[in-house]
Formats: sequence, structure tokens, C-alpha cells
Amino acid sequence: MLAALSRWWTARREAAALRRRPIADDLWKRTLVRYPFLRTTADPGAAELRRLTSLFLDRKEFTAVPPLRLTNDVVVAVAAQACLPVLRLGLHRYDGFVGIVLQPDQVVARRQQVDDDGIVHEYDEVLSGEAVQGGPVMLSWRDVRTSGRSAADGYNVVIHEFAHVLDMADGEADGVPLLPPELPRHEWLATLMRDYEAFVARVDAHEETALDPYGAEAPEEFFAVASEALFVDPERLRAEHPALHAMLARFYRVDPAR
Repeated sequence: MLAALSRWWTARREAAALRRRPIADDLWKRTLVRYPFLRTTADPGAAELRRLTSLFLDRKEFTAVPPLRLTNDVVVAVAAQACLPVLRLGLHRYDGFVGIVLQPDQVVARRQQVDDDGIVHEYDEVLSGEAVQGGPVMLSWRDVRTSGRSAADGYNVVIHEFAHVLDMADGEADGVPLLPPELPRHEWLATLMRDYEAFVARVDAHEETALDPYGAEAPEEFFAVASEALFVDPERLRAEHPALHAMLARFYRVDPAR
């Protein structure tokens, strides 16, 4: 009885959200044209992706840094790409944060690092996006806007940062998101670390790779860049990292390469 009541209440709440944040047909068509990987990945789940995008817009708070303005095209572009990784996992995976900050372009962040001798080193880091525990998620609109073209390079800043959101759901950014029972942690780590270590060696040798070399920074970055490639350039990911591709497809419950 309680379960049925909960389902009824959830359905009612979502129906109200869909009425509040409908996506016009012409806007949705423009979004799919600008970002073709949404169409190829979501099909035959295109209707579900559109539904999740409306729910995402209803639940999250967008902020734009001037001169960028929050038009419908802007927020739908971000929301649709953010929903792609959770198309089969469910939007509840993003319940741990609310805010999304859109910068017009990349930003420079001042960082500090303490070396083994206790000496503090300061440096500047150029960011296209950043996800922190509990939010907000920061994104460069320039990178988001051009993600239809950058998909050919396996690059997508939205999917990258939202893969970090999934990774941090257990409180730690380590390349291991909350896994289903049928995908044990030891199996995940064995595949991830084997491919990661081989990838680092290739990057250090200045070899050309299917994945963004930034993935060599840490296992959590490797998971994020591999997630990008799964959704926007799956054939190259499968060709170069077949075991990793298969494992990610099991986790996300979708295989765009097929």
C-alpha cells in the first residue's frame, strides 16, 4: 500500500513539473540538431531524455555570469547533455546538488599544492568546468555550445563534470561511482586501473590516444574522460579500450556503439 502511494505521489509530482517546464517542439529539435550525439545515444529513448530534461530544469537552479544570459536554448542544451549519463540510471542520481553556474568562457582558478617537504606551491589552472561535492557545477558555455563539434574528439565538458557528480556520490572522487550489485567494486577497479595505467604510459610516451590525455591526471579523471567518450565517440573508445567500454556500458546501462 505504501509503495503504491509513493509511486502515485511521485507520478503526480513529476506530471506537475512537466507542466511547469515543458520543452517546445522546435526548441527540442534545434537541440538535437546542434548536438547530434543526443539523438544517436538516446534513440529509442529520445522521449525519456526529453522528459528527464524537463524534470532536470525544474529541480536545478541555473546562474549565468554576465554577459551570458540564461535563454531557453542555453539551459536546455546543458540539461539535455547532463541527463544523458543518467538516462537509464535515473535523475535521482543528481539529488546531491542543485546549483549550476555557467561562465561565458573558461576561467582561471588559483590553486595551492603542498609538496612532500611541506612547501606550498601556488599555480593557475584554466577550467572549462568543475564539480565539487554538494555543488555547484561550473561549466564554460563556450565549451558547452561547441560540444556538437568537439564530440569528434571525444570531448564533452557537461558529461565530464556530471560523471564527477556520479563519482562523488559516495563522498569520494576516486573513479568509482555507486555501483550496482551485478558490477562488483573489485571488478570495476581491476578494469579501470589496468586501462588507466596503460593509458598513463601511452600519454607519457607522447602517443596519440582516443581519450583526452587529461585522463592521465588521476583515476577519477580517467573515468570522467572515458565517460565522455562513451556517449560522444563510442566507437573509438571501444576500439582502444574494449574492456573499459564494456564495463562503462554495463554501468550506464546503455551502449551507444551499438
